[in-house]
Amino acid sequence: MRVLLFALFQETWSLTTEGRTTYQLGQAVETTLFTAYVQMEVLEKTWTPSFFTNPTLPHSVRELIAISLTTVCAARHDGGFSCFCLPGHGWNVSLCYHHNSCHGSDYFRSCNCIIFQHPNTGYCQLLPPVPGTLNLDSSLPSPGSTLTLAMLLSHQATHLSWYLQPVENQTPVTLQSGTQVSLSAEKDRAFLTITNVSQDWAGRYVCRFESRGFQWELHQVVKVPLQADDVLGHPRQLSVSCNAFSAFQLRCCIPSTDLNYTVSWSPPNPSNATELLSRTSGPQCLTLVVPSCPENDTEYTCKLQSPGLDPVSIPVTISIVQDGDTTCPQDSLGGNWNATKAGLVAQIPCPANRTGVLERPCGARGTWGPVSSSCTDVRLVAMLHSAQLLLAGQGQPGKKVPQLMAQLREQVAVVSSPSDLLALSDTVKILAQVVTRSGTALHRQTLEDFLMATNDLLELDPNSLWAPAQAQAPSMSSAILQAVESLGGSLCSSDHPFHLTLPNVQLQTHLLGPVTPKDYSVSFSTHPPLRAKIPRHALAQLAWETGHVSITSVVLDKLGRILPRNYGQGVRDSLYAAPDLVLSNSIKDGNQTVTKVEIIMDFGGTKGTPTCVFWDHSLFQGAGAWSGEGCEAGAGEPGSTARCVCVHLTSFSVLMSPHSVPDSPTLTLLTQGGLGASIVALLSCLGTYRVVWRAVIRNKISYFRHVALLNVVLCLLAADTFFLGTSLLSLGPPSPLCPAVTFLCHFFYLAAFFWMLAQALVLAHQLLFVFHQLSKRHVLPVMFILGYLCPLGFAGAALGLYLPRGQYLREDACWLDGKGGALYTFVGPVLAIVGANGLVLAMAVVKLLRPSLSEGPQIERRQALLGVIKALFILMPIFGLTWVLGLATLMDGGNKIPHYLFTVLNTSQGIFILVFGCLMDKKVQQALLKQLCCVLPAVSAASLQATTDLSDLEGCSK
Repeated sequence: MRVLLFALFQETWSLTTEGRTTYQLGQAVETTLFTAYVQMEVLEKTWTPSFFTNPTLPHSVRELIAISLTTVCAARHDGGFSCFCLPGHGWNVSLCYHHNSCHGSDYFRSCNCIIFQHPNTGYCQLLPPVPGTLNLDSSLPSPGSTLTLAMLLSHQATHLSWYLQPVENQTPVTLQSGTQVSLSAEKDRAFLTITNVSQDWAGRYVCRFESRGFQWELHQVVKVPLQADDVLGHPRQLSVSCNAFSAFQLRCCIPSTDLNYTVSWSPPNPSNATELLSRTSGPQCLTLVVPSCPENDTEYTCKLQSPGLDPVSIPVTISIVQDGDTTCPQDSLGGNWNATKAGLVAQIPCPANRTGVLERPCGARGTWGPVSSSCTDVRLVAMLHSAQLLLAGQGQPGKKVPQLMAQLREQVAVVSSPSDLLALSDTVKILAQVVTRSGTALHRQTLEDFLMATNDLLELDPNSLWAPAQAQAPSMSSAILQAVESLGGSLCSSDHPFHLTLPNVQLQTHLLGPVTPKDYSVSFSTHPPLRAKIPRHALAQLAWETGHVSITSVVLDKLGRILPRNYGQGVRDSLYAAPDLVLSNSIKDGNQTVTKVEIIMDFGGTKGTPTCVFWDHSLFQGAGAWSGEGCEAGAGEPGSTARCVCVHLTSFSVLMSPHSVPDSPTLTLLTQGGLGASIVALLSCLGTYRVVWRAVIRNKISYFRHVALLNVVLCLLAADTFFLGTSLLSLGPPSPLCPAVTFLCHFFYLAAFFWMLAQALVLAHQLLFVFHQLSKRHVLPVMFILGYLCPLGFAGAALGLYLPRGQYLREDACWLDGKGGALYTFVGPVLAIVGANGLVLAMAVVKLLRPSLSEGPQIERRQALLGVIKALFILMPIFGLTWVLGLATLMDGGNKIPHYLFTVLNTSQGIFILVFGCLMDKKVQQALLKQLCCVLPAVSAASLQATTDLSDLEGCSK
């Protein structure tokens, strides 16, 4: 072994000076202290500093005061030397940076040992006093608290950085600003603050800086107590049958920690050890063996104790199945399920290499429920944990992100459950957040790794994996799309252009400049084809800060079918087919991401009515939704091509609705004109009732009929007035009055229909119970409760349920939203009332056509038929059968005829009521003629009586 030693000699040398007093040979002798560095070569295999205590001195040296070794250099296999400094000495910074470090990674380069390639090496120098102190607010912070380290400097320092050497990792990790780490510095001090401290933040903290020509490292050790969540053990609840009992075991495992813990079970078992010191690496476990069946339900507790700390307890409940208990039998579906008491939730551990727990409820009647699994592959959990620590502030994104991206595709291959997919999607989302927060530029290989993993993700089964995973996390697929958007635009400028074609992912990037091109266009060989173009005038509006602009376009197939079927602003209430392709575009001007620019896209292979949309990640509580804001359909090329023009950048697609009807000015004019005419007719009806009211309510049947009809008129008048006002509110920006007006329209329209139902029920009673007399005192309260309280309940429930969720109002009108379910609180009752009124109408027709004992000649049959025809004309508009056409428009929106018929008939209900419900009534006509002083022709008493009876019957049926 060849070793070079550098020693610092402090010697006394003799100098002869003339003119001094001499003690020997008549000359004066002066002694001077010299310091020198000497290189020595040692060939022995072992050596100690004692070898140099009595060296042979040069003849000129009179006295050797001390020898201090500074540097030791050991020969390397490649011919060089690894030289390290002994305590109290260090390498000069300039010399350190010109040579490689003996050990440590590139980001934790230590100056204690450096490599020289020739024997004429340098030497370590004597260190000055440490130019600072590292203070720690608490070396034993409680979990969830905030930890602060303060570096106080006495001299100017540069290149100050922080590191953490975790308990189980010998390699220090760089600490940078993140979601839990914050760094700050002042003139003579620097601070490291960590929030929400856990076991991940226990270890040795290092503050490294340069000062006075040397590199300095100051250390502090932080220990974090364990929590119950840190303990790995058996499921917290077990069922044991004493009839088929065999000894069972309970296990309690703790991770590696710097603290000493004593672990014990209670109640204890004397045959088991009850102590465990957790100083070694890796988790350690204490197992409790229960040899005999407990008599009753028992709670076992694993207790962790450490000096000076509060104990940590982990309970495990054992439920004993007794004779006569209702139980779920032993089963092997998805695992080995023991017999379990009814009403309990059984838990079993996950299979090997998976973490989590399997749960299965046992019903009250002893039947097993479905298996719920949180089991996740340990490799996916470890990768997710690494990404979470990176986002929190542990590690360098520029080095760690490529490493994790390189593992992504391999991790996709192990996904076999919704929990696996959730863990992997969370990892992708976090990595995208890390890249965005740190501004990390990705190299081509890293971006390719990510896109290949995304391509494999989109191949996963949508029914068995994507659907149940999104049921647990509705924003999962939206997060994947957002990650593609952010990472796709993070490519290094030196790696442009870059093209990648995969079955489900296609990428094209371009670097424009320094001259602005005429137009930017890109096309993809997808099925159907897709093209995008950014006009030159839009590119000219960019800042061009660096002279170059990068544009990234990514097309994703199959993702549109996985995204939630949510629709936001600008998307009409209709049935849309899931989009085949999603186009994501991003522009970077220097370090700035451009979001506002005009882009033109052509989607081929489209059939039906297109709606241009983009994916808005902020809608539906983060789950995202398709929105049409800022996009409109343009004139596409001949053939089945949909052109979309948008004024912002994000992920776009086109929604195809084969049954949608474009906005029609004619329909709008018919609606407003019909409502105006209906309001005038209803006001005329009220004026007519003001004149003839006493004349038309001479008997109870007429009274009930006209009371119901009067309330129908009042409700329709209010509803039509408010609905006409909503068209004015819809023309401007969203109004705070919109929810109130929508509620009033909902209530009054429903009230009109419920009063129609009340009128029909009175008619049905009169047809079925001919000889039963109705009482005003009992019937009127029932009619008012049915006519106003029932619709108020439906309208109030819709307002209370759907308004807080943002699903009450349509985006383009002040009316009920059809996507969230609010519209069904109107359509459902209306259709039910129409059906009930239809039954009453059919019953009335049968009654009018049924022969009676007094049936006379053919002229009487003719009068009966005329009565039926009159009943049909009166009942059909009043009972709202026009809403059957409304149902037809919901079922098939592509046919314009139901839209026009429904609009004309429904907005003309006021006219129908005025004509058929009011003016065609003979009693009303007689009262009006009497008010006009007209004399009616004389009729015989018998004829008058017959006419009156028929009028009463028709009055019941109107």
